[in-house]
Amino acid sequence: MPLLVMKFGGTSVADLERIENAAKKVQKEVDRGYDVIVIVSAMSGKTNELVGWVETTSKLYDAREYDAVVASGENVTAGLMALRLQEMGVPARSWQGWQVPINTTSAHGSARFVSIPRDNLDAKFAEGFKVAVVAGFQGVSPEGRITTLGRGGSDTTAVAFAAAFGAERCDIYTDVDGVYTTDPRICAKARKMDKIAFEEMLELASLGAKVLQTRSVELAMRYKVRLRVLSSFEDTDETSGTLVCDEEEIMESKVVSGVAYSRDEAKITLVTVEDRPGVASAIFGPLADAGVNVDMIVQNISEKGHDDAHPGAVTDMTFSCPVNQVERAKKAVEDARAAGSIVYEDLVVDSDVAKVSVVGIGMRSHAGVAAKMFSALASENVNIKVIGTSEIKISVLIDRKYMELAVQALHDAFELEKG
Repeated sequence: MPLLVMKFGGTSVADLERIENAAKKVQKEVDRGYDVIVIVSAMSGKTNELVGWVETTSKLYDAREYDAVVASGENVTAGLMALRLQEMGVPARSWQGWQVPINTTSAHGSARFVSIPRDNLDAKFAEGFKVAVVAGFQGVSPEGRITTLGRGGSDTTAVAFAAAFGAERCDIYTDVDGVYTTDPRICAKARKMDKIAFEEMLELASLGAKVLQTRSVELAMRYKVRLRVLSSFEDTDETSGTLVCDEEEIMESKVVSGVAYSRDEAKITLVTVEDRPGVASAIFGPLADAGVNVDMIVQNISEKGHDDAHPGAVTDMTFSCPVNQVERAKKAVEDARAAGSIVYEDLVVDSDVAKVSVVGIGMRSHAGVAAKMFSALASENVNIKVIGTSEIKISVLIDRKYMELAVQALHDAFELEKG
């Protein structure tokens, strides 16, 4: 039988009524002739509650017991979903991660997939079961302990199952009806896209779009798993939502497909750093060790230049990172200076910036995207602090107060409201 993977997030299974609504969507696919693997999250808010219980019970908790507690949220949802499907006459059973088994590494709280053997689920499908309801976000370590997969774990679970079982498609049901050209809450002209390429979705996800988690898109792109994002709160058919697929499936790509933003960014500048081989490694090595997610990096001739006080070559090094990692970044850099591995005169932090990006695989074959972007921002008197580029994206750091204005201006400039 053809097979589908369907994933329901926390808001889609927040209570018994919503679980019943999700079960009806599963039943519809069974009636169309599919075997279905359903991946479920914990009910909305339940994981946070469980984490709170652990932290209240034990400040320095055992990560293995943390996973045992936190994974229980998905187990409850999986059992309830299987019961509801059985009541509707659909042959279904629930599976916890260790029962499949979903084999992972031993990194409790942030485990990675190792393998998903098909034998157990295939045997049940062969017996006549139509639906396997699998608890997302969890697996089992080589030591036989329950593990959890960290942020976005249920999305990643769904894609991993689709890859392992050769699913026709992986449907991600959420509280939005697809992927938009930008955030509709900021730009009223935002348009839902019918299709978007893996690479574009990966950039949008990493740049702040919260529809899909980056890890799940990376996995989908690697194994060519067709993803469909659609709403669990609307009637849907085979044309609903947004299909995330290989760019070969998209007849003609727009130059720019979407505008993404990240509100909580910070810009850090090291002033008058020695300009010598290895200095970048001496700066960004400690930042990596400290777990700082460095994004945009700019190196330029220092304002101090060459004078009697600075006889050697010096440079200014600027980088961006999430604003909640500024203190960690400062400590890493200051510790490196104290250890003598880097020399700089001053460390300047601007914690009031935002990142705005335009993304599109069409940029590969079109010139003038940067010029149009910068012109649109200039026309709104938005000053650019830092520029970063890749093959299919251009990002800028700007003052945070201009972020919404910049998103709207760029959406208009590239006429993204047009299909």
